[in-house]
Amino acid sequence: MRRVNKDERTRISFTLNGRAVSGEAESRMLLTDFLRHVIGATGTHVGCEHGVCGCCTVLIDGVAARSCLTLAVQAEGRAVTTVEGLAAPDGALNALQQAFQRHHALQCGFCTPGILMSFTDYLARNPHPTEDEIRDVLSGHLCRCTGYAGIVAAVRAVSAGNSKQPS
Repeated sequence: MRRVNKDERTRISFTLNGRAVSGEAESRMLLTDFLRHVIGATGTHVGCEHGVCGCCTVLIDGVAARSCLTLAVQAEGRAVTTVEGLAAPDGALNALQQAFQRHHALQCGFCTPGILMSFTDYLARNPHPTEDEIRDVLSGHLCRCTGYAGIVAAVRAVSAGNSKQPS
């Protein structure tokens, strides 16, 4: 078995929000740290660093993943989407982001990027979730500010095709 030198660096290349990126990382560097400190994509937040709070959720090949539980080298050759990749190139917010804004689904905003990423994945697979299904997805996220009601309302509005009007 080969012993890994902790200082050994590996070149990693992947697509981030539709553009090619690359950088060097130690073999055990987490994707969260690579995104924030090597690439400069700081929208992915670091919370618990144990995969519990959901703040660091990103999409890897379209599937929600905790970037604090993913090694940077695991992103090699993959498509990674962070919260920065949700808005249009001109900065216009997507329907889910607009719904969060209109339904007051964020306060401090720390947990919001991860929640947005989880629901981006979930709504792609299940565009019309029930309230129980929405709350089930939310159970993987910790928010200390909103009480979750605004988040549920925002996701319901998007799933009903009515992201612009509060329900």
